[in-house]
Amino acid sequence: MRQSWLFGLAACTAVLAAPHDQVPIVGEGERPINIVSGGRAHTKKSRPLHGRFLHVTDFHPDRFYQVYASTAQDAACHRGQGPAGIYGAETSECDSPVALVNQTMQWIHDELKNKIDFVIWTGDSARHDNDEEKPRNTEQVLGLNEFMVQKMFEVFGKHNGDEDDEDPNNDFIIPIVPSFGNNDILPHNVMTRGPNTWTRTYARVWRQFIPEAQKHQFEQGGWFFVEVIPNKLAVFSLNSLFFASNNAAVDGCATSREPGYQQLEWLRIQLQFMRDRGVKAILTAHQPPIRQDAKSLWDETCWQKYALWLRQYRDVIVSSHYGHFNFDHFLLQDFEDLDKDTKNGRMSSLQDEQGGHDFETAVSSDYWLELREQWSELPQPPKSMKLLDVEDDEVDENTTTKKGRSDKKKRAKKERQKYLKQMGGRYAERFSASFVSASVVPNLFPTLRVFEYNISGLDIHQTFGLADVPPPAHVSILDDDDDDDDDTEALKKRPQKHKFTIPHPPLASSDPGPAYSPQTLSLLKYTQYFANLTHINNDFHSSKWREGKHSGQKPHNKDHEPQPKKFKFEVLYDTREDEVYKLKDLTMPNLVGLAQRIGKFKPAAAGGSGVLVEASQRSNVTVNDDSWTAAAPSAAAAVADSQARKKEKKDRHDHEKKKDKSAKRTRRNLPWYTFMERAFVGTKSAVEVQEEFGY
Repeated sequence: MRQSWLFGLAACTAVLAAPHDQVPIVGEGERPINIVSGGRAHTKKSRPLHGRFLHVTDFHPDRFYQVYASTAQDAACHRGQGPAGIYGAETSECDSPVALVNQTMQWIHDELKNKIDFVIWTGDSARHDNDEEKPRNTEQVLGLNEFMVQKMFEVFGKHNGDEDDEDPNNDFIIPIVPSFGNNDILPHNVMTRGPNTWTRTYARVWRQFIPEAQKHQFEQGGWFFVEVIPNKLAVFSLNSLFFASNNAAVDGCATSREPGYQQLEWLRIQLQFMRDRGVKAILTAHQPPIRQDAKSLWDETCWQKYALWLRQYRDVIVSSHYGHFNFDHFLLQDFEDLDKDTKNGRMSSLQDEQGGHDFETAVSSDYWLELREQWSELPQPPKSMKLLDVEDDEVDENTTTKKGRSDKKKRAKKERQKYLKQMGGRYAERFSASFVSASVVPNLFPTLRVFEYNISGLDIHQTFGLADVPPPAHVSILDDDDDDDDDTEALKKRPQKHKFTIPHPPLASSDPGPAYSPQTLSLLKYTQYFANLTHINNDFHSSKWREGKHSGQKPHNKDHEPQPKKFKFEVLYDTREDEVYKLKDLTMPNLVGLAQRIGKFKPAAAGGSGVLVEASQRSNVTVNDDSWTAAAPSAAAAVADSQARKKEKKDRHDHEKKKDKSAKRTRRNLPWYTFMERAFVGTKSAVEVQEEFGY
């Protein structure tokens, strides 16, 4: 039976016969490219650049999913009777029905296929091991990943009849860059150093995505890169399993024996190779570099080195993107958190243990509150400036008067200089950012994200062949520790600091990189899309169905014929057009500025003042709109509040000033509440968000 199943899978995937390398893309106008491969010339068509790419993550397809099954923990949408809809059970812990995957890929085909330049796909393409009656096995994990490769081929494959030729490089129209997820292996979370069964197997499963010149390297550890715009932009796929603190098979990134160390050495050498060639890089992986007391996903030694790499290669790295978390948000890496030893190229393998359990939707509010607290401690710009609105020798004229102009000018300049020093300069080079996308699996609502990036200045008439892209830089990692395997017992008795090579920083004369200053390849914005399954499934009409709370809802019988509405993704928000975020672009000063606004949150005063407006009332509300006023408190609260104010303020003028402050305080809180509503992809109402996170 097993052999029969594998034969069927092989027959299914044989038609994919995917390429060893990605099809290069260029600027406007499709033009033929003559490529020599294996002694034969081939003619290919280039594609115009659109300045957009797609990020999808965490599909978690589940072939055992049953419509109208129970969402209870002991059923997992596999049996029983309950509210599991045809396209998924939103806000539950159930995985994705195949119907959701099919509809999602069909929507991408119809709406995005011819509008994007490449796809980053950050892992978890198999179901969770969440049903004791249906434990996962190797065939299921690989079969689901093969299934997702097939779906990618259905959307982005060329289908030109040459799928079985000796050169399958024609089969995909745009580059697709996948990453290992912690559920793409068995047992989940645990991967040993390579080469291992999983890296060898995925070298086959992803053979169309991994450049031939990097196949051997991929088998060593599961990492690779693709030059999605040859000689201009490379996307790196990192294996975050070797950074994860809950991977019991590895031990951080301090010693050269560890695959995490080896991956970072490979990354260092390749990023230097990109710098030498003038190529920029996007970093992708599954598990984000979350580092908090409330939650930490990476081993501290890996985080330290990775953050150092981000700082040293800030002229090369455009952005970094992750999945796994299921919540929509972003992180800041603060380079002031780098240890002194790390900056000096030394690291102990004996790090404090960090909590690294699997991250799903049941995340403690402590994580979000700690994130807000961290951002509340960010330096705040003085009133005399905005980070990018003035040059170093300019002062806001509003800060000066005829009398004392010189003194005020000096004070304002001193304040600006102090602030800029705290921020790492006017481009906020003290920080880097990580974008964390919500998932397709409907633990909230299914989501996907489209980024726009700057393609000005690129040679739109240039054509690229495979010969134009040099092979990766050679990497030879030696065990440079003073110890050897025979000294293991001795090492356990005393801390050992291991030396490593510190990456070179940007030249002092270098301009800020695309992550910091608007330029070619800088990210301009992203549009977050979501599918409102409550509306689409069309099974329930109550707005109370939140967080998987299905009590009180009478499910349909199993023989009921679903009557869903048309499946579609719609815009949740756009970072540039959004009335709250209003980000000119996604460079670091603007992202840090948003974090500063979120961190300014202050709890509403007692008595009900400062109640958050409902999302439906926010279309014309902006952070700087002085005409905005808070919603009215309840009658009882208003009386109590009025009495308190009379005791504190007898003067009517002071009373009015206090009302104004209350309204401003609520405007001040709007970025935080908006950030949290979007973290949960709109599955929590404004009132629910304020109740849970308004303190």
